[in-house]
Amino acid sequence: MAITLIISTASLALAAGSTTVPVAKTGQTKSYAKGDDGYYQAGVGLDPSVRFTDNNDGTATDNQTGLVWMKNANSFNQLTWYDALNSCNTLKSGVYGLSDGYVEGDWRLPNRFELESLLFLGTGDTLPPGHPFSNLPNGYHWTSTVCFYNTNTSWYVTFGNGYTGNDIQQTTWYVWPVRDQ
Repeated sequence: MAITLIISTASLALAAGSTTVPVAKTGQTKSYAKGDDGYYQAGVGLDPSVRFTDNNDGTATDNQTGLVWMKNANSFNQLTWYDALNSCNTLKSGVYGLSDGYVEGDWRLPNRFELESLLFLGTGDTLPPGHPFSNLPNGYHWTSTVCFYNTNTSWYVTFGNGYTGNDIQQTTWYVWPVRDQ
């Protein structure tokens, strides 16, 4: 049996003693004007066929970032920001189809950049081709990042069009928990 080891580009950069971490490609491959993102296709990216590993325990690992996501991207439906934080922080193995052995406090609400790292802007799906996730609503998803200019609001990421914005924390949006490996 062959074993394949996939190391994220961020891990390689840090392991090599670099103080920089590569920025991911957006996924836009069509160019609409000389010099646009599709023209340069700047950034790093893994082949979509190896980007994610299904852990067969209700989770999937993003091999580009090293983050572990729930495969069911809509276990909690819509919650206020405070309820989203609490639901993610108390998530544990044995609920919502998880059998990963992790306990309360291991899961969390992703920050804005973590959630944006899943965006693939080359298609209308906004997730990379061949992803293992299910039940991803095309709607706003809370992040743990609070807006510095109005601390009663937090950032969200919209799957369906890739838009990011902020809203008051009493609004109900979708929740997609994450944890470290």
